[in-house]
Amino acid sequence: MATRATSLLLASHPGPTLVVTAIAAGLGLGLGYPPGRLALLAVAVLLGQLSIGWSNDWLDAARDRAVSRADKPAARGDIPVPVVRSAAFIALMLALVVTAVLALGALLAHLVAIAGGWAYNLGLKSSVWSFAPFAVSFGLLPAIATLGQEDPALPAPWVLAAGALLGVAAHITNVLPDLADDAETGIRGLPHRLGARRSGLAAFACLAVATALVAFGPGWPVRPVLLVGLLLGLAAVVAGVVLLLRRSPTRLLMQLIMTCALIDVVMLALAGQSVVTA
Repeated sequence: MATRATSLLLASHPGPTLVVTAIAAGLGLGLGYPPGRLALLAVAVLLGQLSIGWSNDWLDAARDRAVSRADKPAARGDIPVPVVRSAAFIALMLALVVTAVLALGALLAHLVAIAGGWAYNLGLKSSVWSFAPFAVSFGLLPAIATLGQEDPALPAPWVLAAGALLGVAAHITNVLPDLADDAETGIRGLPHRLGARRSGLAAFACLAVATALVAFGPGWPVRPVLLVGLLLGLAAVVAGVVLLLRRSPTRLLMQLIMTCALIDVVMLALAGQSVVTA
């Protein structure tokens, strides 16, 4: 039983799941959520991400098995695919129930965000629009937090734009290590069509614009802590672009993209109530 539970956990894509949950919790902290409400927000987003992760491993099991993906429990046979499928639907229903307790507006935003993740898993990953679900889902993540407050508010437009750009960068970061395996199974999303180098440049361009939006969005003059984030983020972008132009993409490239994204997320959390419309 313990082995099956571990396999189910690994099939949920625990890394991205925990990162997105932490982002939502950070936004909630920045908005001044009380502890109980913050816990609801975190649990709701966690369940939504679990449903997306499990649906991915369920739907991709045959494809992952064809390329001998050693990191996929369902493809290895460590856990039956029907169990992963059932877990995906249960997590989906629980995510919507918990978000409904939080607020109706948050429920609507979260429903669309989860739908984006499922749409990607159901086939959009193989199209030129593979980036769109990530842009929509990440763009709406701040909205789940702002609409889930005791006094709901819409996120500022610059927050939605920054979230969408971070989503596109996250999509590219997620896909780049698997370009070869995907090619063998017929997956041709936007990064596959652009190629590794151009996809990396696109990711850094998105991160540079997102970093600028988060730094300048709250208003002028730029807060010192956001200015520091802007400088650090742009330094990571420049380092990544230089690396891309000088050599083929490496693991260091992925680390730079993730570092820049993390800086942007911290900046968003530090922006506090500035992320909502006036």
